[in-house]
Amino acid sequence: MLTTVATVASPPLFVHAYVEYILSNSGSLVRLTLQHISIIVQAIAIAVPLGVVVGTLITYNDRAATVVLWLAGVMMTVPSIALFGLLIPAFGIGKPPVIVALVLYSQLPVIRNTYVGLDRVDPAAVEAGTGLGMTRRERLRRVKLPMALPVIMAGVRNAVVVLIGIAAIGAFIGAGGLGDLIFNGVSEPDIQELVVGTVLLSLLTLAVDYGFGLVERVLRLRNGEDVQLPRLVRGAVTNSGGTS
Repeated sequence: MLTTVATVASPPLFVHAYVEYILSNSGSLVRLTLQHISIIVQAIAIAVPLGVVVGTLITYNDRAATVVLWLAGVMMTVPSIALFGLLIPAFGIGKPPVIVALVLYSQLPVIRNTYVGLDRVDPAAVEAGTGLGMTRRERLRRVKLPMALPVIMAGVRNAVVVLIGIAAIGAFIGAGGLGDLIFNGVSEPDIQELVVGTVLLSLLTLAVDYGFGLVERVLRLRNGEDVQLPRLVRGAVTNSGGTS
């Protein structure tokens, strides 16, 4: 149970009250944050390979691409609470239905960016691979996927950012994570718990978005694009490129 710090002598908006709350509940806050990250990692570990494979396959059939992208788009319009309710009879209460829902929600950005990234690869590079005697599979693995990887990573980045917020709603059906703080803060009500949970969720989203953004820019730099990177990251990339 999280400990609520009494704030009778001072209004709840005073910063020190939140600092005391964080210090008193640091163990629980770390545990819930790690639970939240674990849910996202499990969902992305399934969603990214699945989305990349589907996105790659539909590049060979425009009609299939239209249908698959439409279905993935429709899935994004389904409210998360409704989808959780549909999945509970099959997967029970807790993490499993939430992870399945997150996998479904993440398919649109991953599939779409994989499809777009592969479709926009420079035809001259593909023809060069053909001239070198590469098979279609080799051209895909050695030419098209490496060149499309920054676009694919942008889709993964968008998916992860969206999933962090949706995973918080999963606390409603017992999945745990930072959503517990928000739901408990609303139901009790406890302004400190609500604010701290919201801030932690926002900080996690910003940190993940920044990290994936750096990876995306590194991939673009390796593809020869003119990309600005932080000095430390640029130095590490330069050194790794020189020693490879």
